[in-house]
Amino acid sequence: MQFCYGLKDTLENKYDSKTGVYQYVNNRDSVITKKVFLKSDDILYMHRKANEIGLWNFPDTIGQKSAKSKAVPRYDITFNYKEKSKHVVIYGDFDGNPKLLDAAVQMRKVIQETLNQAEIRSGK
Repeated sequence: MQFCYGLKDTLENKYDSKTGVYQYVNNRDSVITKKVFLKSDDILYMHRKANEIGLWNFPDTIGQKSAKSKAVPRYDITFNYKEKSKHVVIYGDFDGNPKLLDAAVQMRKVIQETLNQAEIRSGK
């Protein structure tokens, strides 16, 4: 699973479950890089939530890149499995189907909360 987010085209905040590298910009504008590995329970939880929320039915892009979107958050989510993968880009200024936006926001929150819990567990 890869998760990246940020403003404009610079996705400064990144996580890769394969390598455990977690990079983010803290509230002091410092770039923090850590090794944070998810437990198998974390992966299963995110997988179940992705199925529940309907990630596999999401379009590849929610919203569209525009001059306005350069000032709002962009989220890039990729789930990789042996035989399939799903990559979704979410623009924070999406003004289409509210149910789709709500589902995308839920998935983003699940990922961020899971990463925050894993970071706290790692104690680094």
